[in-house]
Amino acid sequence: MKKKVYAGFISLLLVCLLVGCVQQEVQTSSPNSTNTTENIQSSPAITPKVMTGKIGFLPKLKNINYMDSCAKGAEEAAKELGLNLTYDGPTEASAELQIPFIKKWIDENYDIIAVSANDPNILAPVLKEAMAKGITVVTWDADTTKDAREFFINQATYEGVGYTLVDKLVEEIGENASIGILTASLSDKNQNMWLEAIKQRIAEKYPNIKIVVILPGQHDAELATTNTKKMLEMYPEIKGIIVPESESFPAAAKAIKELGKKGQVAVIGLTTPLSIKEYVKEGIVKNVVLWKTEDLGYLTVYTAKALVDGKLKPGDTSIDAGRLGNKTVIGDEVLLGDPFVFTKDNIDEYNY
Repeated sequence: MKKKVYAGFISLLLVCLLVGCVQQEVQTSSPNSTNTTENIQSSPAITPKVMTGKIGFLPKLKNINYMDSCAKGAEEAAKELGLNLTYDGPTEASAELQIPFIKKWIDENYDIIAVSANDPNILAPVLKEAMAKGITVVTWDADTTKDAREFFINQATYEGVGYTLVDKLVEEIGENASIGILTASLSDKNQNMWLEAIKQRIAEKYPNIKIVVILPGQHDAELATTNTKKMLEMYPEIKGIIVPESESFPAAAKAIKELGKKGQVAVIGLTTPLSIKEYVKEGIVKNVVLWKTEDLGYLTVYTAKALVDGKLKPGDTSIDAGRLGNKTVIGDEVLLGDPFVFTKDNIDEYNY
């Protein structure tokens, strides 16, 4: 009898110990369990960004032929890809005036914001804010800081543009001459990069070409005309002017015409064919350097959509860009291609 009682006691003790261990294990593991009420309350679920199909396409400024023609290509691509594109921006070339458009698109939950930056540093904080909200940010035409966007869609390499401008001007004025440069503004990243490429080309290949003055045009035709005349008055020895900005180039050609210096001062730059055609026909301008602007806008939208869809990732070397075919990717830049030169022989073929 004693043996039975003793055996029963031992069995009861083992059961109690086993239950106690199980309870302790449950209590120990429960704080990390995803099934506990406490855990659900302390770690709220992250709601993924709701895709809206909206893209904001922001120029440096609206109502100039160059930017508006880029937008036409962007609209074409957006239609092909089923995106709802908004083209809007300031009417003055100001980074501060671009910020409200970006903030509005952030508030309206756009999927993509594509920007031609007036100033890389001023726009960086608001673009980082957009990225933090899950918005895909790309730049086109003019870049911002690398940490404020995912990719830059570059119309051509900076060297390709700068070298072509110098080489074509030297064909007109020779290798021993003084020149001036009429830029957009000293804060535009693409302007500064082209300027560095221009200086590099001159230093390496044309040591007897001397840059005697650099003045801004500020995307303002009236100011560009005034500063071209001022440049030629201050430095009458100037034989050529480089103008890497679309609004200032026709204005510089106009100033040369008004001063009666056709054939005495050569001028070359970047602008759309329609903007400069009359001066090409008159012989004041021999060469116009640019790229197909509608293709730049088109490529920008295709690049942004590929990022959203996960079809373009860091390390990729090419991108499928619709009717443009495959385009080269170098690092975090997508390249449209080489610059194109318009002359009196081919300028009538282009209607933008």
